Amino acid sequence: MIDYRIRPLRPEAHLFEVTLTLAQPMPEGQHLSLPAWIPGSYMIRDFARHVVAFDAHSNGQPLDWAKVDKHTWALVPCTGPLTVRIEVYAWDLSVRGAHLDTTHGYFNGPCMFLAPHGLEDQPCRITIEAPAGEQYADWRLATGLRRISGAEDGFGSFEADNYDALLDHPVEMGRFDEARFDACGVPHRVVLSGRHHADLPRLCDDLKRICEYQIRLFGEPAPMDDYLFMTLVTGDGYGGLEHRNSTSLMCSRNDLPRASDGTRVRDAYRSYLGLCSHEYFHTWNVKRIKPEAFTPYNLREENYTEQLWAFEGITSYYDDLTLVRTGLISVDSYLELVGQTLSRVERGSGQRRQSVAESSFDAWTKFYKADENASNAVVSYYAKGALVALALDLTLRQRSGGERSLDDVMRLLWQRHGQTGIGVPEQGIQALVAEVAGETLDDFFQPALYGTDSLPLETLLSQCGVQVEWRAPAGHGDLGGKPAAAAAVSLGVRVADEVQGARIAVAFDQGAAMAAGLSAGDVLVALDGLRVDARRLDDMLSVYQPGDRVQVHAFRRDELMCFEVLLQPGEASLAVLSVSPAGLTEAGQRWLHQ
Repeated sequence: MIDYRIRPLRPEAHLFEVTLTLAQPMPEGQHLSLPAWIPGSYMIRDFARHVVAFDAHSNGQPLDWAKVDKHTWALVPCTGPLTVRIEVYAWDLSVRGAHLDTTHGYFNGPCMFLAPHGLEDQPCRITIEAPAGEQYADWRLATGLRRISGAEDGFGSFEADNYDALLDHPVEMGRFDEARFDACGVPHRVVLSGRHHADLPRLCDDLKRICEYQIRLFGEPAPMDDYLFMTLVTGDGYGGLEHRNSTSLMCSRNDLPRASDGTRVRDAYRSYLGLCSHEYFHTWNVKRIKPEAFTPYNLREENYTEQLWAFEGITSYYDDLTLVRTGLISVDSYLELVGQTLSRVERGSGQRRQSVAESSFDAWTKFYKADENASNAVVSYYAKGALVALALDLTLRQRSGGERSLDDVMRLLWQRHGQTGIGVPEQGIQALVAEVAGETLDDFFQPALYGTDSLPLETLLSQCGVQVEWRAPAGHGDLGGKPAAAAAVSLGVRVADEVQGARIAVAFDQGAAMAAGLSAGDVLVALDGLRVDARRLDDMLSVYQPGDRVQVHAFRRDELMCFEVLLQPGEASLAVLSVSPAGLTEAGQRWLHQ
């Protein structure tokens, strides 16, 4: 048994103390390391950089050690038990890291647990202590780890089968609200940390429908004995990360359901439900059905695969599809979401320069390190992958006369790879699709995965009774999906609020702003001598027509510059999907309601 002990050492200083004890360290000398990245978030994060203290002892005596690379420590041989203590600075308020203050604590295993090289397959015991002090007397703890001591929601001891399993159970501690429901006989908990006014009974009812649908999609019984939804509620947070029997989420207070909503699903709540649905679907797709490149994970360096379009993209397809199939949102609401995804992919020129397979492979250096030019250079394997999944689903339905669908592919993936633990080879999904379809779909996959042209979604959707219309943006913040009157002119930018004016977040290729020399990061302060900010930009542009020239003053760094911009009509790059006047076809009904 490998023993870990975690103590919130000084919440006011954001410091955790982590102690590792090895009864029988490696005889040639023990090497220890922290992971460089966390599964589900494909970027090197170098968690060891947050270690601010390290010491080692054996039989009561200090033990010599040396750091041999950025995240590995080498200790001299010792004959007795080895104890290593580290202090970890925890001030990353995200679902990927660790955070500790006087209001709550949270951590992911890769931030905290040193890997004992050569002993990673040994069972682990983890004792988590409460912070010292009366002000923390009412703190509770939530985690998906198997408990072996302590009250149900209290501090105590837990166990994991091995180091890999240990890393896959984040921990939340502090004051939180909790609710429970069962889905297909599996106990589920919902934990909300932070101030909120959520209607917890409604949230549980809605999550139950999502969970039961997805369990039945893959087939009962569910692959976990229990499940935990953990959400940190903030003013403007958003994000999620999947784990084997839990998920860590962040959301805005406005994203949660309120008693005053009645049965209405506001757009913000729809977004949160989609996030929960997305992370829950990962229980099967990526946590158990894994790329061969992740079997097992090598957390010390990048693990390359072209398949993130499937593991994130297919999941991004089913997250919102689950909402409409369970009746949580209407068909019109779902088509609005598809329209927004299609708009996000089509508006930027990134998809013309990068295939979705390349996007998957380059996630480590491009997608997760996106800069101001990302819209013009990178395509999202989440968004484009979701569209590939949609097109694949509709193609399978069309070619099989409605007898086969992507649902069948996912069930086969579960049987062949999820239940067996065998990783999916790089062309494995294409092979399984051919098996389900009874024919190879190379004519679909080659352009969809390795090409940079638009997918044939308009034709496929029309056979379901769904029409696609294209329009120009109604303003700089227009996401598409909904009907709207297009603005007469466009700067070809997306802007954000700035104290001085309107900061250009994205300058689109071939847009009027870029053609005039404006760049991402510039702060617009005046149009034709009138002060401008992000809120007033669209109104101020509404008095102009295509072909007009406008003088734009902007700060670049600390230099005030003047640009003459030739205004252009907005490009018809935003999609609006709607049910055709004749209604959904039988194929459309089966797609959205099966």
